[in-house]
Amino acid sequence: MMDFLEKHFDTAFSAPNGIKKLRELILTLAMQGKLVPQDPSDQPASELLKDIKKEKDKLIAEGKIKKQKDLPPIKPEEIPYELPKDWKWVRLDTFTSIIMGQSPNSDSYNENQEGLPFFQGKSEYGSVYPTPRKWCSNPVKIAPVDSILISVRAPVGPTNICNIEACIGRGLSAIVPLANMPVFFLLYLFRSKENYISSLGAGSTFTAITLRILENLVMPLPPLAEQKRIVEKIDLLLARCDKLEKLKNEKEQQRLDVHKSAIHKLVNTEELNGSWSFIKDNFSELYSVKENIAELRKAIISLAMQGKLVPQDPNDQPASELLKDIQKEKEKLIKEGKIKNQKPLPPIKPEEIPYELPESWEWVRFGQISQHNSGKTLDKSRNKGELRNYITTSNLYWGHFLLDNLKQMPFKLEELDRCSAKNGDLLICEGGEAGRASVWNFDYEICFQNHIHRARFYYGIDSYYSFRFFEKLNATGEINSYRKGVAISNMSSKSLASIIFPLPPVEEQKRIVEKIDQLIDLCDELEAQIDSSEATQTSLLNSIIAQV
Repeated sequence: MMDFLEKHFDTAFSAPNGIKKLRELILTLAMQGKLVPQDPSDQPASELLKDIKKEKDKLIAEGKIKKQKDLPPIKPEEIPYELPKDWKWVRLDTFTSIIMGQSPNSDSYNENQEGLPFFQGKSEYGSVYPTPRKWCSNPVKIAPVDSILISVRAPVGPTNICNIEACIGRGLSAIVPLANMPVFFLLYLFRSKENYISSLGAGSTFTAITLRILENLVMPLPPLAEQKRIVEKIDLLLARCDKLEKLKNEKEQQRLDVHKSAIHKLVNTEELNGSWSFIKDNFSELYSVKENIAELRKAIISLAMQGKLVPQDPNDQPASELLKDIQKEKEKLIKEGKIKNQKPLPPIKPEEIPYELPESWEWVRFGQISQHNSGKTLDKSRNKGELRNYITTSNLYWGHFLLDNLKQMPFKLEELDRCSAKNGDLLICEGGEAGRASVWNFDYEICFQNHIHRARFYYGIDSYYSFRFFEKLNATGEINSYRKGVAISNMSSKSLASIIFPLPPVEEQKRIVEKIDQLIDLCDELEAQIDSSEATQTSLLNSIIAQV
C-alpha cells in the first residue's frame, strides 16, 4: 500500500484538492488496517478491551464516571467493511469515556485567565490544539488533558486535542481514551469519520448530535501496539502532504507574482514589447491558473482604455471633431425641445487625469457624451397608467440581464420616453452595486425603475466601448470614487455625469470593442481548458482512490 501511495503522490499534487483527498485517503486506509502491516505478536484488540473494561470499572467504583446502560450489539448491517483478524468493531462508549459539555453560569466567564480555559466550539480550534479566549472560574464540565474535543453543534464533527484541562460548553464533547490508547490515534480515527459523523447531525435551527449518537458510533479498534504504528505512519505521510501543499502553494504564488509583475509593466509602462514577449514565451505556464486569467481580463480592458490595445489610425477623425459633432447634435435636440439645456459640467482639472492618452483621443466627462436619467419610482402619486414589465437592479448584471422574474408597475404614455430603454442604451445600477452595467441589446423596449440609470449616447459613442469602460472602473476599483455608501452603494446622476471618460475616435472605438471581444473569448477558452484539465485530473485521482 505504501508503494501505491508513493506512486500517486504526483497525481494528487496536480489535481484540484488532490492533497486534501490524499490526506483523507491516508486516514481511510489507516482505519481499514491497510496502512501498516499487522504483527501477529501484537496483543489483539479483544485483550485491549478487557483492560479498558477493568479501567472503566475502577473509575465507576471511584465515582469518577457513571455506569452507562448496556449498548446494543453491533448488527451486521452496521459493519461497513471487513477488518484484520486482531481488530474489533466496537461502539465508541465501549473503549472511551464521553463527557458532554455544559455551559456554566455566564457570570463565571472572564478574560483575565481566572479558573480553567473555557472552550465553547470550533471557533477556538487550531489545526490540532485549541487556543483559549475565555476562562471560567466555576466550571461545570471539564475535559481532561489528552482528550478529544469534538464539535457536537453546528458544525458537527470537527476535532481538536485538549492539551490542557479545560471547561467545555455545550457545543463540545470530550472523548477520553482509556488504557493508554494514544490520543492521536483517536484524533485520526475521528477525522477519518468526520463526514459520516457530520451527516448524523439533526435540528431545524442548527444541526447537533446527542450523547446517544456518540455512544453508539461503530468504530474500528486495532491492537494497542498497531495503533502506535499507525500514528507514526500517518504523521510521516501527513508531514509529506504538508510539504507538498507548501510547495504547490509556493509554485502557484510564484506564478501569480510573476504574472502580476508582467501585467503591471504591460499596463503601466510605454515599453509593451518586452512584457508581451515574456507573456507569450511563458503563456502555457502563466495561464494554467484562473487567477492569472482574471488578471489578464483586467489588463486587456485597461490597455484598451489607454489606447494601447489597437494601433491608432491617422486617417481616423480625431475625438476633438467628434465632440464638435456631439455639440451640434445637442443644440439641435435642445432647439426641438427633446432635451433641456443643462448646466455646463466643470472642466477637467490636470490632477484628475489618471494617464496620458493618444493624441487623437480626448478626456471628457460622461455627462458630455450621453443623456442619462433614472427610471420611475412607484408611489401613491405615480400609480396610474398601463401595467408594464420593468427591470430592477436584480435583473441587471455585468454584461447581461436575467429576465425570468420581471415585475410590473403602471406607466403613463408620457413617462415611457424617459423610463424605457431601447436597443443600444447602456443601463447602469444607481443602487446596490452602483455602476454595474450592461447594454440593452434586445429588439424590444423595456421599462426600468428609479435605481437604474439609462445612458443614451450622442452620435459616435459606441455603447459597448462605454460598457467596457465601466468594467475597467470596477476591475481597478476606480468606480468607488464615484460611489457613496459601503454595504449598499449608490451613484447619483451628478456623480455619473462627472465620471472622467477616455474618448477615442469613432472608428477606433469599434476596433477596440472587436479586439476586446476576441481576447475575452480567448480568456473564456483558457478557463474552459483549465476546467477540463482539472476535471481530468480529478477523475484520474478518483479512479486511483477507487482502486483502494
